[in-house]
Amino acid sequence: MGFTEGDLSAIWLTIKIASVTTALLLILGTPLAWWLARTRSFWKGPIGAIVALPLVLPPTVLGFYLLLAMGPNGPIGKFTTALGIGTLPFTFWGLVIASIFYSLPFVVQPIQNAIEAIGEKPLEAAATLRAGPWDRFFSIVVPLARPGFITATILGFAHTVGEFGVVLMVGGNIPEVTRVISVQIYDHVEAMEYTQAHWLSAGMIIFSFIVLTMVYLFNNKKSTSKIIGV
Repeated sequence: MGFTEGDLSAIWLTIKIASVTTALLLILGTPLAWWLARTRSFWKGPIGAIVALPLVLPPTVLGFYLLLAMGPNGPIGKFTTALGIGTLPFTFWGLVIASIFYSLPFVVQPIQNAIEAIGEKPLEAAATLRAGPWDRFFSIVVPLARPGFITATILGFAHTVGEFGVVLMVGGNIPEVTRVISVQIYDHVEAMEYTQAHWLSAGMIIFSFIVLTMVYLFNNKKSTSKIIGV
C-alpha cells in the first residue's frame, strides 16, 4: 500500500510552500542578518529576541496572533483588503507568510553567525581597494559566508516542511489548498488509518534524518578545512 492521491497532493503542497518560503526568507532574512551581525545599536538585542521568538513560543500561540493580524480586523488584513487581495487566512499565501515568521530564526541566525565569523578585516581590506558596498557584499561576504547560507537554506526548508501548529491555526485543513503533510498525518490518525499515517510519518523521519545528516556532514567538512588550512 502506497501514498493515496490526498497524500501526494499534501506532499506537493508542502514542497511548494517550503520552497517559496525558503526563497523569500533568504531575500528578507539576509539584510536582517547583515544588520544584526554588524550593528552596535541598542535595538540589536530586542530585534534579535523577536527573530528568535518562534524558537520558544508554542506554534499555536504564534499562529493565533498571526490569524488575528491577517484577519479582517487585523492590520495585515486591513492592508490586504485595501489592496483588493482580501484576507489571507486559509489561503496558500497566508500559509507562506505564517511560515516566514515561524522559520525566520532558522534562516537569519546561521547567516548572522557566518557574517560575524568573517570579521572586519576582509571588508576593510576591500574598502581600501575602493570596492563599493555592493561589491564588498557579493565578492567578500557571500563567498565567505557561503556555509551559513547553505545551512540556512537547508534548515529553513526542513523546518517549514515539518510545521503543524502554525499551519493548522492559519490555514486550517482545506484539501489541495492548506492541507500539508503534517495535517494529513493528523487526519489519518484521527480516522484510525494507521497504515497511511505510517507511510507519511516514516517519510518525514527519513527526510529529517537526511537533512540533519547533510547539515552535520557539511559542518564537519567546514571544520576540517579550517584545521588543515584549506
